Amino acid sequence: MNSSSEHVLVLGIGNVLMGDEGVGVHVVRHLEKLAIPQGVELLDGGTGSFLLLEPMQQARRIILIDATLDGNPPGSMRRLTPQFSKDYPRTLTAHDIGLKDLLDVFYLLGHSPDVTLFAVSVAALQEVGTELSPEIAARVPAIAEMVLQEAISANAVTIQEAARPA
Repeated sequence: MNSSSEHVLVLGIGNVLMGDEGVGVHVVRHLEKLAIPQGVELLDGGTGSFLLLEPMQQARRIILIDATLDGNPPGSMRRLTPQFSKDYPRTLTAHDIGLKDLLDVFYLLGHSPDVTLFAVSVAALQEVGTELSPEIAARVPAIAEMVLQEAISANAVTIQEAARPA
């Protein structure tokens, strides 16, 4: 865990036992195989919980990857910058309540996290299992690359801000 509040946290959310619903975790696992710059932390957030509060509070910037039920073709991806929990799209399981509540806690504590969400469209009906559907699995490398570029860009801004005289 990076103890500095100057790092970028890439947080994959999802239940890997529910197929495509676990796409956020699968993207983070794919990123773990790549060269990740110093100042970027990867975290498997699973189904989310208040256990994520501390790592999220320690980050200067948060990049989330999560599945969404938005009616778009499976594998479609949207980059969003939600400001409040109500701005987050609908997801498959109850974890979105925990994650949204977690973000609301930030605001109650006087923090306004800089969050980018990569919302990956998935089909509503899914089989229980640990494998992604072919449509989603084929998109994981491209989504991971987009997330990595976002993290590199966010990390560069964070480094520049940290270097400014107070």
